[in-house]
Amino acid sequence: MEKKQCLECGEKIVGRIDKKFCTDYCRNSYNNKVNKESKNLIRNTNNRLRKNYKILLELNTIGKTKVTRTKLFDKGFDFNYFTSIYKT
Repeated sequence: MEKKQCLECGEKIVGRIDKKFCTDYCRNSYNNKVNKESKNLIRNTNNRLRKNYKILLELNTIGKTKVTRTKLFDKGFDFNYFTSIYKT
């Protein structure tokens, strides 16, 4: 009978036959490594959206304000990341 080893640390696994990790720490560590790239993409996108939102809040103090593209660009607005456009 073959002894199973933990996918993260290589320790011998004791318990259920379908168990893949020796501890919750190893399971979490392994899954964090596997999903690192996709989580970084989401984190970076959310940070850019948050920055754009702060810029818009700063420039729109009275509720309805016209702002030029140049002014937004100077403040650091990223035109590749926005959630909606209001056209009049």
